[in-house]
This record gives sequence, C-alpha cells and structure tokens, in this order.
Amino acid sequence: MFFLLRWDFDWSNPFVYLMVLVQMHLYTGLFITAHDAMHGTISSNKTINNFFGYLAVFIYAGFFYNRLYTKHHQHHSHVHTEADPDFAPHGFWKWYFRFMMNYVTIIQLVIMAIAYNVLNIWVEEKNLLLFWVLPSLMSTFQLFYFGTYLPHKGEHDNEYHASTLQKNHFVAFITCYFFGYHLEHHQKPGMPWWQLYKTK
Repeated sequence: MFFLLRWDFDWSNPFVYLMVLVQMHLYTGLFITAHDAMHGTISSNKTINNFFGYLAVFIYAGFFYNRLYTKHHQHHSHVHTEADPDFAPHGFWKWYFRFMMNYVTIIQLVIMAIAYNVLNIWVEEKNLLLFWVLPSLMSTFQLFYFGTYLPHKGEHDNEYHASTLQKNHFVAFITCYFFGYHLEHHQKPGMPWWQLYKTK
C-alpha cells in the first residue's frame, strides 16, 4: 500500500491493473481474517483473537468488529431465513444491497471519508481511488459473490442451505480464500480459512 500510494504510475502500464487485483485480493483477506476472529480461530487467547479481529475489520473499511460479530452469528443461527442478515431471496442486486445495508453504517462512512481526506493531503487522488477505494469496493463483490451469493442461492438439501465450490483448490483460494467451500464452513465454523480445504 505504501508503494502504491506513492507510485507515479503510467496508465499504459499493465502492472497497474494487476496491482488493483492484488489489492482487491488482499482486502478480501483482511475481511477473511476478521471473519476467522469471529469464530475464534486466530488465537486461543480471546484478547489476542479479538484484537486482530477489530484491527483487520477497521483497516478493511472502518467497520466495528462487535457489530459484524453479532450480524455474522445471526447468519449462522438463522441461515436462509428473514432473520439472516446475509440473505435476500430476490436476485443478485437486491441481495447485494441488502447485504451491504446490513453492515454499512453512517459512522463507518464518516470514518472512511475522514481517512480519505486526510490521506489526500499527502497522496495523489488517482492513487487513492485506484489502489485504495476501488480494490476495497471490488472486494465487497468478491466476498459477496463467492462467499455468500453462490453458496447460498437456490434450494439446498442440507440444514445449512449451502453448497460447496466444485472447482480445484487454486480457484477456491483465489476467489475467496476457500470460502467457496461454504457447506464445510457451516459444518465446521471453527476451522480457519487456511484449513477449510481439508474438509472439502
């Protein structure tokens, strides 16, 4: 991030666009780290576990860990019902916007606006937009599409209303840190992302 925000890049350089994708993947990884903390898999020490959960989700987009923690466990307890904050039955966009509205708050938007304007004192706006704002927004689609929408859409013959990705492990990692193995995650929520593939 330090390098990219200071980079005097040329728009014709293909490496620029590759780095946007790398940043997107790393932002997704930040959220996955916070998600693992919500299941207590970062550390057996609760204080350390929660510290990294708070840190990861705040760096990700100014979110508050305790709010996301509550919402995420509602998802696990009431999957595929009206009480599930991650579920909407009427198509991709309605589902995505309901998903986002359940997590985004006014204070979080204020935090991000302040961070943007403070960084803009020292950082070129094009760098901020291309390597900070755009990858974080793209990662919300990555997280939603591969980690929520695809696994939970349609009807399922299991109690978790979830399916699992049929592709290979590289695809599973690059799309959403193995959270395409979503049925397995619901069956064993205490399994950290980097070991989820073992339950496939």
